[in-house]
Amino acid sequence: MVSFRCRHGIFWIRRERRGGRYGGESRSYSSNPTSTMWLGKFDKLTIGERIHMFKNGDSPDVLTAKLKESGVKYGLASFVDLHGIPKAKAVPIDHLQQMLAGSEMFTGAALDGVPQGVNEDEVNAQPDMASGLILPWNHEVAWFASDLYLKGAPFEACSRNILRRALKDAAEMGFRFNLGIETEFFIFRRTSDGSFSPVSDRDALDKSAYDVRTLLDYYPIIDEIVTAMNKLGWDVYSFDHEDGTGQFETDFAYTEALEMADRFTFFRYMVHEIARKHDAVVCFMPKPMSDRTGSAAHFNMSLADSQTGTNLFEDANDPRGCGLSTLGYQFISGALRHAKAICAVAAPLVNSYKRLVIQGSMSGFTWAPIYICYGGNNRTNMFRIPSQGNRVECRAPDIACNLYLAAAMMLRAGLEGIREELDPGEPHFENMYERSPEELNKLAIDVLPRTLLEAVEAFAADSLSQETFGTSMYEAFVDFKRNEWNAYHNHVSDWERERYGTMF
Repeated sequence: MVSFRCRHGIFWIRRERRGGRYGGESRSYSSNPTSTMWLGKFDKLTIGERIHMFKNGDSPDVLTAKLKESGVKYGLASFVDLHGIPKAKAVPIDHLQQMLAGSEMFTGAALDGVPQGVNEDEVNAQPDMASGLILPWNHEVAWFASDLYLKGAPFEACSRNILRRALKDAAEMGFRFNLGIETEFFIFRRTSDGSFSPVSDRDALDKSAYDVRTLLDYYPIIDEIVTAMNKLGWDVYSFDHEDGTGQFETDFAYTEALEMADRFTFFRYMVHEIARKHDAVVCFMPKPMSDRTGSAAHFNMSLADSQTGTNLFEDANDPRGCGLSTLGYQFISGALRHAKAICAVAAPLVNSYKRLVIQGSMSGFTWAPIYICYGGNNRTNMFRIPSQGNRVECRAPDIACNLYLAAAMMLRAGLEGIREELDPGEPHFENMYERSPEELNKLAIDVLPRTLLEAVEAFAADSLSQETFGTSMYEAFVDFKRNEWNAYHNHVSDWERERYGTMF
């Protein structure tokens, strides 16, 4: 067990021992990556050249030759489990052509939430060459997001394939789904007694959002993260210290949803690796401290014309004054209809529902949505239309979500609203946190699930879930999450012992 300690309390994290003190081999890192590895000719390429290397449609043999010339020694065929955690096999560069042709096989039963038995055939990973990148901290390794196949056909339960199917539905309607994610996370330091504490001893303000002193106290870590993102061509346009102790947010350019899901998945992996070089620990737990804000992954969404790229959510003449088109309102309507089911995927942990509360922050509010409603530039709604219009922000998702699955559910719900020409009613501009239960009832505004179990049961009861996931993954998700809830529910916590141990 390791604990986090700060002025706001202690929490404990269990880690398996596997050779090192807290997992993995014990190792040390230099803060200068060039001092520990040869970076080859790749360093001399511009950002545009690095991106073009993977996106110009080269054949596998040509791409392999270019990577070999750049100093790459290994390739990773990466895919994700139910949690969105990347898994992979590595192959030497001389076997990369075979990997790019789908040579690498995997046993699905070895992974969380993948509906395969130990007696079933392996799936194989088919790398998406356009998704390729070279690890910013190790230029000898190339990484590719991959689709899983079973017996020559797309594997129904592959998270990436699930999003692909939803995007195909959108394309058949003439739409491209654009998505931007605000990535929030915590950075801690492990102390000599095994607990976690803030990296900066000045990081203890009740209202620490936008604090420049603590932001720059973390500069070596944040700078390397942002530099790596920009070297990948992600175009970071801002970053800041957020409301929680040791909490940060990076904001980078939106893109098509499949590419954003690939980036989000790689981002979490990359940030862990960069932090380790600085003897720090990154936490993507949605709510690590009960009296601080949690970490969201706000979805910023729009539909574009698949032929022209025109933003179809923009309407400067919107009579509701939000700058959103009728199509955008219809999309919101569909998402509101399926909000509870979406929540199970967008906020997928027991801990996620400790973020979706009104109170629970030293700064006053949690900034998290509670009610299933929408409004203008108003952060107390589940769906917010920022002041410039032209996009919709969903504030329910958290940083622990499997973005492939969450984006697929959101898109399919939104498309349903468009097909049925639904209308969400008038937007809410008032502070929804201050609405009484009687007022909410009169307005017919429902509440988001209060627990993971409630969300999972809503997901299980919603026909859109099975339509989106496919039968096998739908059943696997429901079964896995029910078991996760039961494991949590059956655990007797320190809080219970402290409250009830000598009460009677």
